[in-house]
Amino acid sequence: MSTEAGRQARGGAKPGLRDRLGSLRPTARGTVLLAAGLALVVVGVALGVPAIVQAGMLAALAVLAGVATVAADLAGPHRVGMRVTRTVHPHPVTVGETASVTIEVLGRAGLDRARLSERAARELSGGRPLRAKVVRAAGKVQLRYTITPARRGRWSAGPLEIHLRDVLGTVRWSGELGAARLVAVRPPVTRLHVPTGSASLDTHAASGTRSPAPDDTALRDYRPGDDPRRVHWRSTARRGELVVRQDEHAGRRPATVLLDLPTDDEALEWTIELGVSVAISLLESGHRVRMLAGDSAAGRHRADELAADALLDQAVDLTTPPDPVTSRRWLHGAIGDLTSRGAGSELVVAVLGGLDTRTQGDLARIATVHDGWAMVRAAGPSTFVADETLRALRRAGWTACLVRPGEPVRASWQRLRDTGDLVVGAHR
Repeated sequence: MSTEAGRQARGGAKPGLRDRLGSLRPTARGTVLLAAGLALVVVGVALGVPAIVQAGMLAALAVLAGVATVAADLAGPHRVGMRVTRTVHPHPVTVGETASVTIEVLGRAGLDRARLSERAARELSGGRPLRAKVVRAAGKVQLRYTITPARRGRWSAGPLEIHLRDVLGTVRWSGELGAARLVAVRPPVTRLHVPTGSASLDTHAASGTRSPAPDDTALRDYRPGDDPRRVHWRSTARRGELVVRQDEHAGRRPATVLLDLPTDDEALEWTIELGVSVAISLLESGHRVRMLAGDSAAGRHRADELAADALLDQAVDLTTPPDPVTSRRWLHGAIGDLTSRGAGSELVVAVLGGLDTRTQGDLARIATVHDGWAMVRAAGPSTFVADETLRALRRAGWTACLVRPGEPVRASWQRLRDTGDLVVGAHR
């Protein structure tokens, strides 16, 4: 993964100096010193003792000098610029893995007396406090801390909080410096064994027959260094860009991973982890893969070097459906994409919850064109709906099994493969 620099922001560019001075506050020491100074002035005047008046004025002037010092520091970023750069490496980061966040603050004014702290979403640390290592140099402060994200998604790191005080500690100012950035956290991926040859999930390829998919399902985009003799000129002319034959897996059909997203957060994360693991494993076995999930536009099958990143980035942005009605609407949209396009037979691997009769019928029609494999979630003590869904899918020609949210991804996948072996042995 490549390192990505955070956005740079100039402190003071949005709020003016007057607005920033509005956040200037006396410290407890400053409040006591100012009150004591004013009291001494009053007492000195009442008693006619100039020395007491002078002592009181010095105390009050110390506070006013502190105000002037901090005000000058605040004017510094407005005048000469204070730049904040935030870098996350590696980025994107995966759930459970560690990444380093480095923040550099450049500027002349007030940095030697500034106390800096970083805001970060709890999801980036699992709720644990973040401790940064601070390195100071002339006109520069660097903070570095590590994150170990506990949940998939895009979570905020920043903005930086800056706290300024004068030398005597009589006044303080706190504010934000720079802009926050979103850290992309990908779900963990379990590499799954996708059998080939006679045990392949792709029964058309395993039997040695070509699927009725279009010609370019065995093609991919041209890459620098490819043998020119592998260019498929007919498809190149039709598509307007160079494509080459992918002979190694020419018999493999495109694959679609279909996810029915639940409203429960734990089941959702498990479903996404399982779906992405299946998609990446199919991709690495030579299939062109796409994932249909959530409220997103239909994706296209890909097998290029960026396909895995595209699948993982798609998974990062999947959200929890607000209610079961929305979840079912998203699933119907994905099923509609599978049934409306006459692109030939696909290998469809689905992770589903318990379904209503209408949705079962929609999936039954998919099995008339595509080769369907399904894992049906059985959550809670009652599995009646999941059992009914399982029976309906099997009657329609799907290879299907029950899985339990939270169980190891590899165990769910192995159960589906074992079910498929039993079905093949019984009916073929």
